[in-house]
Amino acid sequence: MFLHHSPFWLKAFFPGFIWRVPTQEKKIYLTFDDGPIPDITESVLETLARYKAKATFFCIGNNVEKYPEIYKQLLDNQHAIGNHTFNHMNGWKTEDAVYLDNIKQCEKQLNVPTNLFRPPYGRIKKSQSRVVKSERDIIMWDVLSGDFSKEITQEICLRKSIQYTRPGSIVLFHDSVKAAPNMQYALPRFLEHFSNEGFTFEAMAMK
Repeated sequence: MFLHHSPFWLKAFFPGFIWRVPTQEKKIYLTFDDGPIPDITESVLETLARYKAKATFFCIGNNVEKYPEIYKQLLDNQHAIGNHTFNHMNGWKTEDAVYLDNIKQCEKQLNVPTNLFRPPYGRIKKSQSRVVKSERDIIMWDVLSGDFSKEITQEICLRKSIQYTRPGSIVLFHDSVKAAPNMQYALPRFLEHFSNEGFTFEAMAMK
């Protein structure tokens, strides 16, 4: 069970996290978690290019290590890069020192300056977040596509993503094997819909 749209009470529980970019301009901030993955990440890049869309990829360090050429394509196409830990760690189930070290391990693997961090599963202890926030922006999401879920159809994934997206929304998809069937159906149709509405697709600012 998950929420396609992050409600106000959830955002209030995690003060200081970034859930949406405050703007009334027709801009959407697409984000992708868990890559890079052969074929899947490359198909995302091709789809984004068709719509002149930029996005932010929250990369797993271990995947970057395994697939450096695909990671290089993200950089060459001028998409933003975020840290998603080295081993996709669940902060709720991990000791603080181990979790924070895993973030640093990912940072070294990314080898680009980025202040953007997203906790895998959205799960991070307050004790961990206090340290992370002192060095990075914790980027959450306004719209969760649900592409990873086997309990929803491709059409529901698309419809709910469109329904809850508004100016400044941070929208979460996954460039992963598990999410690929729903994501590859929904993403081009999502881009087509909002392009026709006059929206542009922006990357998060890396500092």
